[in-house]
Order: sequence, then C-alpha cells, then structure tokens
Amino acid sequence: MTLSKNFAIIGAGMAGITCARTLMQAGHTVTVFEKSAAAGGRMATRNSPFGTFDHGAQYFTVRDPRFAQVLALAPALCRPWSANTVRVLDSHGLVAAAGLPGREPHWVPTPGMNALVQHWAAPLIAQSRLELQTQVTAIQTDALNKQQWQLCTSGTRTVGESSSADGSSHVFGGFDAVVLAIPGPQAQLLLQSNKRIAKLAGRVGQSTVAPCWTLMLAFPQAVQPGLTTLGPQWNAARSTHHRIAWLARESSKPGRGVVERWTVQASAAWSQEHLQDDPARVSAKLIKAFSEVTGIRAEPALAQAHRWLYAKTEKPLGVSHLWDGRLGIGLCGDWCLGHRVEDAFVSGLDLALKAA
Repeated sequence: MTLSKNFAIIGAGMAGITCARTLMQAGHTVTVFEKSAAAGGRMATRNSPFGTFDHGAQYFTVRDPRFAQVLALAPALCRPWSANTVRVLDSHGLVAAAGLPGREPHWVPTPGMNALVQHWAAPLIAQSRLELQTQVTAIQTDALNKQQWQLCTSGTRTVGESSSADGSSHVFGGFDAVVLAIPGPQAQLLLQSNKRIAKLAGRVGQSTVAPCWTLMLAFPQAVQPGLTTLGPQWNAARSTHHRIAWLARESSKPGRGVVERWTVQASAAWSQEHLQDDPARVSAKLIKAFSEVTGIRAEPALAQAHRWLYAKTEKPLGVSHLWDGRLGIGLCGDWCLGHRVEDAFVSGLDLALKAA
C-alpha cells in the first residue's frame, strides 16, 4: 500500500492541475501555488466590455486516449470549433488555395479557454488547496524535518495580467515532494535557489521557449443589421507576415459573444526583437500588420497587447517529465514534449503516475 505523501505543486496551468488532481485521486495531499489570480496558465481568457479573448492557447487537439477519456467526463464543457483555418501567404491577404493539409479537429472549452483548467481545479478550491496570488520565491529544506521541503512565498497584486509583490511573505512547510509545473526558465531560477536541487537546472536548460506578443481587438461596429463580420471569410489563419504568426476571430468560437473580436499573435522572431517595447508601440505595429493581412482598416474600439515571456516551445526537453524520487523534486509542462495543450496534460499526468 502506498503511503500518503504531502505534495506542493508550483503552477496552476494545465500541467500543474492535471498532476494535482491525479495525485489527489491516488490519496495524496496536494497544495497548488499560483502567482496569478486564477488557475489556467496559458489557457487564459481575458474579459472585456465587448466579450472575451483567448489570448493564450487558442484551441487544443486530442490524440492521447487518456486525454480523450478525461474530457469525456464533462462532455458539455468543450465543443468543436469550425475554425475554417487557412494559410495567409503574404501581407496582401493572399490565401493558399489548399488551406492547411491534414487538419485535425479543433476543440475549445466554453465560455473560454480557461474553463477547462478551472473546472478541474474545483476540488482543490473546495478543499482550500489552491493558493492564488502566491508566488514561490525559494525552495528550502524544511526547518523542522530535513527530509522535507518548505516554500518561501510572496503575495502578489494582479492588475490585468501583470503581477507585483504586495509586501506579504509566508513559509509553507512539511512537503515530502515539490513539483514545478511552470515554464522552464522560471523553473531554472527556483532550482538554482537551493544547492541540493541546482543540478536539475542544467537538464531544464536543454529546452528553449520563445516569447509572444498578443494583440486583442474588438470591432463592435460590425454588429449591425446586414453586417455580421468584417474582413475575410475565414476565421483563423497561420500567417507568413513577418510580424504575425496567427490570427483568429474570437466571435466565431462556440459559446462566445457576437461582437467582432480578433486575437493576433506575433511571430516568435518579431516578439523577441520587440520584447522590451512599450505595449502601445507593439499595438500600433500589430494593428498595421493586421489590417494588411485581413483588409480590416476600421478603428478598433479596443486594442490591448499582452506579452507572454514564455509562450511556444522551440526545443522540447524530449521526455514527458523529470522526477528525482530521492530528492522528491519533479518538473512538468508542455515544454517537456512540445507546445500543445495536450503535451502539458500528458506531462502532468505522467509525472503524477510516477511520483504517486
């Protein structure tokens, strides 16, 4: 019989919540620490007066039978999105005639991408096991039991999607194991805070993750008699424009509002080049590129830019997770396998099954 252990999980995205719920189902005690105001990670949804934006992950696909099995437990939560995806070949909006070959079904949770992770996080919330707006700043040997771990944390204030310290600090202890379910570069910093586990930082550094600037646009003037959409007839596109990699009409997704809204994701190269730019400058440049690709030149009623420092995996780790049973330290996330939502699920699940 497996003895119950006390786990700390850092990060409440898809990987972290998947790992947490699996460990809880195995009879372990789990506490999840999340620096943001809600669970979801990059499965994020931004509210606005004109409707919501999925400004992180846009959709997910289902290939692993375990993922399909879990999704089937709440069949009404996720719906197929007929994205009508195309490939835009240049800045003049020329569309590839063949579209995207081999396209598999696109799925989206409703009413927003964050709904799936938040649904799975509900048991943690019910048991007061999800510490929100709590950033872990260091992993230390527990002061009362040298065989266990303690976490130093600081409280955060969240304005929009930005977090800053609010001056409060706490220590949570008595953990038999700690799981880092956060982007690789963030995990590296925490691992380096303790000599006992610093060697794992080198393994994490074998993967690389690119940033992404995301632009959210709303055009309420499109909601008029006889006018339901602006611009192109397609709802999503992979673009070869040097500034833009992806565009999606948010209002085309099931369960969303009718106001014309677009999410625009910049290319990794352009995002890296303009990483430290002011959001207003980024918005202006991406709006110009958006109009070139879509032909939409109307003035948006809302234009907001959001910077993801760690967005899309460029070089995955090559294994589903890292787990050191002797130390009681594990790492998981989509960056271990790739950049898809399902990669994060598989990573968190595999780690939990190993650690349990």
